[in-house]
Amino acid sequence: MRVAKRTAVMIGAMVSVGALLVSCSGQVGDSGGTDSKKLVLIPGVADEPFYISMQCGAQEQATKLGYKLDTQAPTKFDAGSQTPVLTGVVANKPGGILIAPTHATAMANPMKQAKDSGIKIVEVDTALDDTSVALSSISSDNKKGGALAAQTLAKLVGDKGPVLVINTKAGTSTTDARAQGFEEAIKSFPGITSLGVQYNNNEAAQAASIVTATLAAHPDLAGIFATNLSSAEGAATGLRNANKLGQVKLVGFDASPKQVEDLKAGTVQALIAQDPAGIGAKGVDQAAAAIEGKPVTRKIETDMIAITQADMDANSKYFYKRKC
Repeated sequence: MRVAKRTAVMIGAMVSVGALLVSCSGQVGDSGGTDSKKLVLIPGVADEPFYISMQCGAQEQATKLGYKLDTQAPTKFDAGSQTPVLTGVVANKPGGILIAPTHATAMANPMKQAKDSGIKIVEVDTALDDTSVALSSISSDNKKGGALAAQTLAKLVGDKGPVLVINTKAGTSTTDARAQGFEEAIKSFPGITSLGVQYNNNEAAQAASIVTATLAAHPDLAGIFATNLSSAEGAATGLRNANKLGQVKLVGFDASPKQVEDLKAGTVQALIAQDPAGIGAKGVDQAAAAIEGKPVTRKIETDMIAITQADMDANSKYFYKRKC
């Protein structure tokens, strides 16, 4: 009886230790509670053609690699809307999360919590200032995109005349990089004079006013580079009001359905398109590699393409989608 009692005590102790180990391991990186074949994409905002196109590329690649991909998007592009989405996703413990952080610092803590739970984190399109959280970051080279816009506009204006950059809000990292790339590259064309960068506070009406004022001071304005959608729409309105559409060449950024319509109509003469589907596909590649214990690439930059009315049909694969 004494031997049996001692044996029972020892077994009970082993069960208790085992339970403690399971409990501890379950808090961080518990592979038993993580669905390693499940990935979740958390874009910056819902119903945005850029992010829908990213989802399409990610979905196709996930299927190809044998993973299941879900997409959960916030209704607004801000950390307050994206954080609860991320928290809910973490609770379901997927193997990996592809996320476009809506703020470079405010999203750091919730993303770190996701990482500490054992989930592989990959950034797509945007990134945190803290580079220790994500295993990989995939995005467009916005500075290179700005340089491409300069080269494209220079060709459209015949390498001569004054040109203007209309940017959105000062301090927006992506569009500031586009403006910087443009300003640096345009210096390579001695016949072109830069009138600098003006900001429209992401308001199309303000961009239209900027164009009106610039034309009054510089009636020989040859071209405009608009760094985002609102800037391009406002610039087009300003040119339309002055009967200068098509005379003053306009280069916009991105290729959403509305922008593609404007290109087809001749409202803008060129678009600098990103490759959101490629960003999504590469994000899946990196997440899958991390889950499978393979090497990952910390930073990947995707190319952009300049599209004009003449070659838009040939480059239609770069047009952003409203649905997959």
